[in-house]
Amino acid sequence: VQLVESGGGLVQAGGSLRLSCAASGRTFSAYTMGWFRQAPGKEREFLAATSWSGSSTYYAESAKARFTISRDNAKNTVYLQMNTLKPEDTAVYYCAARPDWDSPRGPYSYWGQGTQVTVSS
Repeated sequence: VQLVESGGGLVQAGGSLRLSCAASGRTFSAYTMGWFRQAPGKEREFLAATSWSGSSTYYAESAKARFTISRDNAKNTVYLQMNTLKPEDTAVYYCAARPDWDSPRGPYSYWGQGTQVTVSS
């Protein structure tokens, strides 16, 4: 599975962004998809995951109130809608894929290259 993120950029605090992750290769619809982020000097942080059908989702506490994960299997794409962004949301955001829903926080088998999100105050 090859994953390519897009949709990052510079946004003011309080704004919104929707990240996209386009998948190619093996059957996208069979995979659990997750979003992570890594801020400078910090470890990679799990944010959210969605099951293969999208019927199940799982969020980290830090993401639950403001972020929404969704997927469109017809477009082989998973999304992360981020609202009310804060400067501390500044990070590189990654999508990832794993073959089952047994452990939505990870580990994940496939990773994208990441997209930068910068939130200005």
